[in-house]
Amino acid sequence: MSGIFTVCGCLSVVAVVLITVYMVALGAPGIGKIGVGEFLFGTEWFPTATTKDPSFGILPMILSSILATGGAVLIGVPIGLFTAIYLAEFARGKTASVLRAMVSLLAGIPSVVYGLVGMIVVVPAVAKVFGLPSGSSLFSAILVLAVMILPTIVSISENALRAVPKEYREASLAMGTTRVRTIFKVVLPAAKSGVAAGVVLGIGRAVGETMAVIMVAGNAVNMPALFQSVRLLTTGIAMEMGYADALHREALFGIGLVLFVFIMAINIVLNRIIKSDSKEERR
Repeated sequence: MSGIFTVCGCLSVVAVVLITVYMVALGAPGIGKIGVGEFLFGTEWFPTATTKDPSFGILPMILSSILATGGAVLIGVPIGLFTAIYLAEFARGKTASVLRAMVSLLAGIPSVVYGLVGMIVVVPAVAKVFGLPSGSSLFSAILVLAVMILPTIVSISENALRAVPKEYREASLAMGTTRVRTIFKVVLPAAKSGVAAGVVLGIGRAVGETMAVIMVAGNAVNMPALFQSVRLLTTGIAMEMGYADALHREALFGIGLVLFVFIMAINIVLNRIIKSDSKEERR
């Protein structure tokens, strides 16, 4: 069994390495031809322009992706974490079973269904509430993504909280601390790594989501504004890969490489923060 586990672990590492090599091999040439500065910091995206030179600036898509992910995390993480705390510490019996079933159902809903609900419900509601001609905007994308990351955050955070030994709670309560203070000062810090893993996976879901965002964001390559149509990195690839060729196709692979680096950077930063916090606690 030790050998089997070792092989499985090595296969995971090999898969990551192969994906990295593949993305660099296909994405780097296009970025090199366009120019790193023009590609990353250019504000115009006209890859098929005929009346002027094509433009391959993806800064609007980068900023839109960052803001959409950040907004979804800002809304989804507190709701997901509080839901996980309720399920792990307070919910009992049939109430807990029903809520867990609903969370599991949210996790199983296809992305296109989220997009349809967003297009039919969220987009018109945003237009009506804020008096906009169209509700297809960055704000609508944030709302849809916030709901989509909830199942991941809730399920992983709940498992992490339930894994904290009962002795931690009992010791804290025995010292006269209230139950709520015990949860936030003892249980939650003890489950910090598991909760952080849920947040990282939720961020990955938000960054990599395509279908739902296509249906609610408007998909115009604009510098991001909360109530303006935007295009994210993932939607840019999905919408244009079918007809792209030559340098245009290479530029889309370059967007994929930027997206891959973005997700890797998020994982590395969060893991380092968790490890540094763990070292400080040991000291």
